[in-house]
Amino acid sequence: MNVALVLLTTALAVVVAVLAAVGAGKLARLNGATYPTALTHAATAFTAVLTLAVTAAGAFAALLT
Repeated sequence: MNVALVLLTTALAVVVAVLAAVGAGKLARLNGATYPTALTHAATAFTAVLTLAVTAAGAFAALLT
């Protein structure tokens, strides 16, 4: 049960990160950025969301144990 919960939570975090990256890339392209610049913005957003998710999970784990 715990393994399934961890896998589902991880999948949800990755999906949210991908959606944020797509949004950031699209907004960068609409703002007139080149494709490499838009890809850089998307990668930065993806990394930031995953980092935030890992940090929050670590904080919650420390509080719950």
